[in-house]
Amino acid sequence: MIETVLFDLDGTIIDTNDLIIASFMHVFQRNPDGPLTREQIIPHMGTTLEYQLQTFSGLEDVEELVPLYRAYNKQHHDQMVKTFPYVNEVVEWIQGQGLRMGVVTTKIRPSTLMTLDKFKLAPYMDAVVTVNDVEHPKPHPEPVQKAIELLGANPATTLMVGDSAVDMQSAKAAGALAAGVAWSLKGPEMLRSCGADYILQDMRDLYRLLEPGQE
Repeated sequence: MIETVLFDLDGTIIDTNDLIIASFMHVFQRNPDGPLTREQIIPHMGTTLEYQLQTFSGLEDVEELVPLYRAYNKQHHDQMVKTFPYVNEVVEWIQGQGLRMGVVTTKIRPSTLMTLDKFKLAPYMDAVVTVNDVEHPKPHPEPVQKAIELLGANPATTLMVGDSAVDMQSAKAAGALAAGVAWSLKGPEMLRSCGADYILQDMRDLYRLLEPGQE
């Protein structure tokens, strides 16, 4: 029986996909090798911003690129970001079942809290673990482990819901269950290959999965 649900943020409960892609394209629009494409960006989404910038630039030190990304991202956030379908009604239902929830993300804490507040999700999340709160980000188990500790939860009855390989890997390494979302830009087969125990076709699949005796 699942007693705790952890959510990744970007690409899982909040649709930031187009904003993230546009932000990277903006940073690298004058790339000597040509502008980045969606196909180049998507496989790395879900990892830390610094890792992605290093990958796309070939540079170890990306300190000058980070503010360029964040400035564009912040400027266009409100008009480009929305929740995925049924997110708010499902988290309200989960809370009503007496289950605890948290967010585990590779975003920085200020933008995570801003997004949760904007979409009225903050009151439902009993723990928020960001890249600022851990030494080792996903796919390391530390972020999921930290959320489990903050919630006083049992890993074996904790479900991590995410859209990327690092979500699945972090959950499984922490001893938790993992659910991939079919709306991931990376595709459900990739999530299965990375250890997903379940694939959610839409957020309402959690109704069935979280009912007593269903897991």
